Amino acid sequence: MTEAHSCVAITGATGFAGRHIMPKLLMGGHRVRALVRSRKRLTAASGNTHTIEGDIFDDRCVEQLVDGADTVIHLIGIIDENPMNGITFENLHVNATTRLLQAAKDAGVSRWVHMSALGARPNAVANYHKTKWEAEQAVRDSGLDWTIIRPSIIHGPDGEFMKLIKTWWTSFFNPPLIVPYFGAGPFGAGGSGHLQPVWVDDVAQCFVDALTNPRTIGETYPMGGPERYTFPELYAAVRDRLPKTRCKMIVPMPAWKAKILGRLPGMPFNWDQVVMSQEDSICDTSKVEHDFGIKLAGFTEKLDEYAANIG
Repeated sequence: MTEAHSCVAITGATGFAGRHIMPKLLMGGHRVRALVRSRKRLTAASGNTHTIEGDIFDDRCVEQLVDGADTVIHLIGIIDENPMNGITFENLHVNATTRLLQAAKDAGVSRWVHMSALGARPNAVANYHKTKWEAEQAVRDSGLDWTIIRPSIIHGPDGEFMKLIKTWWTSFFNPPLIVPYFGAGPFGAGGSGHLQPVWVDDVAQCFVDALTNPRTIGETYPMGGPERYTFPELYAAVRDRLPKTRCKMIVPMPAWKAKILGRLPGMPFNWDQVVMSQEDSICDTSKVEHDFGIKLAGFTEKLDEYAANIG
């Protein structure tokens, strides 16, 4: 078990989940070593924070990150690829994880808490989920005391997903007249998968609590909120709570058509996102609630609190 006030090396500290994990680590008295692309983006910092500015594929930066650390919290992940710049699911999910695992073992790190995703599995259709699974397997085979957390879609006022939905409902032109989702069937009327949106601070709390909870070692935790939604239901729930919206219709785009478009450059979505939208991202929350002693917050409960502050 990792003791309180340990030294935690964290990746993805300036990302959505990382921005909520960082202050909880510092409030818990942990010393933090954070690998960031830009120090300017690291808003949660204190005298207990040491920042390493650089790249996960720079050996020097990775060695500095884990130097003296007891634990690694690994959050790096992407939802969209840019192969021209080496930003691929294989690179950022699998290769980055295996490189950091080796550096952590070489530095004597004993504990690893890993961000994966609900739906990660070896036979996944989406490359996103396949590479998340491959990264999980590398963690399981590492010999470290690991914990893997698999959230459904994470929500909060500063998350890109919620900011996008707000833009759809409040912008006149982006897109005009409609709020789109991907639907099954020839005309898209066959529905979409279900989501179980989970509150970002609940995810953050579990990452931090795992550091001192021996029950979580060697365990994988599916994680979602208590409510399940289709995409149209979720979009409507946001619309009904925003202080001001445009008059638009929630309209499906056939998933088969979106898959074709998602292969083209310059599109605002990709093939993997379309595929994953047709799958359920839901889970039984009893294990995570029991082992972490947490009552997961409902989507509408939190949305009522922050809807006016999305962005």
